[in-house]
Amino acid sequence: MAEGILYCVATPIGNLEDITARALRILAEVNKVYAEDTRVTRRMFAHFGIQNTLESLHDHNETSRVAQIQRELAEGMNVALVSDAGTPLISDPGYKLVNALGAAGCKIVPVPGASALIAALSVAGLPTDRFAFEGFLPAKSVSRRKLLTGLEAESRTLVFYESSHRIADLLEDMLAVFGGERQIVVLRELTKLYESIYRGTATEILQHMAADSDRSRGEFVVVVAGKVCDESADALAVLNADKVLAVLLEVLPVKQAAAVAARLTGLPKNQLYRQALEQQDATD
Repeated sequence: MAEGILYCVATPIGNLEDITARALRILAEVNKVYAEDTRVTRRMFAHFGIQNTLESLHDHNETSRVAQIQRELAEGMNVALVSDAGTPLISDPGYKLVNALGAAGCKIVPVPGASALIAALSVAGLPTDRFAFEGFLPAKSVSRRKLLTGLEAESRTLVFYESSHRIADLLEDMLAVFGGERQIVVLRELTKLYESIYRGTATEILQHMAADSDRSRGEFVVVVAGKVCDESADALAVLNADKVLAVLLEVLPVKQAAAVAARLTGLPKNQLYRQALEQQDATD
C-alpha cells in the first residue's frame, strides 16, 4: 500500500475569491482535513460546498497529533493541513508536525496561495529583494523594544504582524528605537472590506490613526524600511577595527581578541574573527 500525503493548503486571508482551484479540489478529495479552528474552516467549507471530515490541530494539541497523523499516512490516507487564514506554518501552527513528518520521510506537498506577508510586500513599495519576517513581537513593551533594538541596524526590509490591541504601541516603540525618519507601511485588513494602507514615518502614521479610531481596528502587517548603510562610515569602522585588532593580537589569542574588539567597535564578532585571522596570516 502506498503511503499517504500531507498537503499544506493555503486558504484565503479574507476575500474568499482568493482560494485556488487546486486547493478546493484537494480539500474535497483528501480523507481528512486538520484545521487550526474547525469552526472557521467549517464556515469556509459551507461557502464552497465542501463536505469532509475535520479535526483540530492547534498550538495546544499539535504535539499529540503527530503520531496520529503519521499513522494515518502509513495507512495510505491523504490528509490536509489548513490554518484559520493564509499559508499554514506562517505565524500559525504546523511546524512541529511538518518537522516530525519530514524527518520520518513522509511525503509533504505544499498547495500555495494567499499569504498576508507576501501580499503586503507586493504593495508596500519598499525593497523586496531582501527582507526579514519577524511575525508577532512580544506583547510587553520592554521585551518588544529589546527585540527591535536588535533589529535597528538591519538593512533588509522588515515585516511584522500585529493586532489592533497593540498596533499603536508597536509604532511608538518603533519610533523610539528606529527614530523618526524610517519609512513604514502599515497594511490593515488585507483583502477585506476595509482594507487600508498607511504610508509614512511612525509619527505620521500614529497621527493618522489617532484621527479616527476605526483606523486602528482589524489585523495589521507592518513593513519597515531597512537601515541605509553609510559605506564610508562602514569602511572607517573596519579600518579602526584593524588597528584595534593589531594591538590586541599582540597579547591575546585570536578568539579573545575578536571578542574584545567587538565590544570596543560594535562590529560583529564573526567579522572581526575573520579579520583577526587575516591579520595573523599576513604577519606569519
